Amino acid sequence: MNTRPDPVFPLVLAAPSGTGKTTIVHALVHGSDGYTFSVSATTRAPREGEKDGVDYHFVDRETFTRMADAGELVEWAEVHGELYGTPRSELAAAERRGEHVVLDIDVQGARQIRDAVPGAVLVFVLPPSVDTLKRRLAGRGTESRDQLAARLRTALKELEAATEFDYIVVNDELDRTLEDVWGIVRAERRRTSRAIGLEDDLVKLREAIGRLLEGEYSNVNATRG
Repeated sequence: MNTRPDPVFPLVLAAPSGTGKTTIVHALVHGSDGYTFSVSATTRAPREGEKDGVDYHFVDRETFTRMADAGELVEWAEVHGELYGTPRSELAAAERRGEHVVLDIDVQGARQIRDAVPGAVLVFVLPPSVDTLKRRLAGRGTESRDQLAARLRTALKELEAATEFDYIVVNDELDRTLEDVWGIVRAERRRTSRAIGLEDDLVKLREAIGRLLEGEYSNVNATRG
């Protein structure tokens, strides 16, 4: 059988705020071969230190709307008055390079990816406990009690969508979580629907076995017959 490259597909991670999803994404992209981060388009202004094309594709609202209307975004949403979306070109470029593009998006975006890219793999990340979630959110030290309460209310809604995802991963310890995600990717690469050239390989294998039976093992068949 011919040796072919492993299939690649978008890997979507979604989770309630404070679960550690972004940390997982960065560890996948910077600590693993074959993974790349999807650079989103946004209408918000760059923050200090951010670079266009690296952190985000910074565009004006008119350009973003044109991209959405032209089908150039596989998902997009408005958040706090600004528009964010995933350019289809990011997925295409990663596929050409033979890399899994990793998308760090919310539940709404994950649903859009599911509709637009049926081959994408959706992973929902859970915190190990409510206490851990609360501690991680409070540990940021950047939000008021009202803001923390708002994030927890959002988490309640997002958890309702967990069963829509392909896999569930509990982020208790980062290394173990990464192993779980890598295991998911390895398993998905072996899914028969992703096997490139599988039908041709099976035909060739069956033909080779047939030739063995007609040649080297022909007498065995005749004797048993």
